[in-house]
Amino acid sequence: MAITRLMNFRTVFVLTLALLMGSAAYGFAASNVVPGAGVGDGANTLSGYTVSSTAYNLNATNPQNIDSVTFSLTPSAGAGKPSTVKIKLVAAGSSYYSCTTPAASVSPYPYTCASTSPQATSANADELRVIAVE
Repeated sequence: MAITRLMNFRTVFVLTLALLMGSAAYGFAASNVVPGAGVGDGANTLSGYTVSSTAYNLNATNPQNIDSVTFSLTPSAGAGKPSTVKIKLVAAGSSYYSCTTPAASVSPYPYTCASTSPQATSANADELRVIAVE
């Protein structure tokens, strides 16, 4: 009889503890608030940002090489200045080029992406894929 009471007490205790822990975890998760942010990725329509003023800057010695790409990004509603911007110029390739903008720039934000490592060429470039993250 004592074993039956002890088993019942343990069972009730474990169930009560599990219920309390589950309630506490739900309460913490329900209080999380994530602010709106901008992110976009696209080769044609870019969600989160509008791309404009695109220019491909060719190498002066060998104009088949693309030394950099410049463009401007304008945030859509709710988005801010992107902190990370990368481009891809070859659809089947795996090379992404990092982009920079002056710290004091204002919207539309001007970006320059050096495309020399590995060297991009006009013969292989078949897309401009822009990835922007706020």
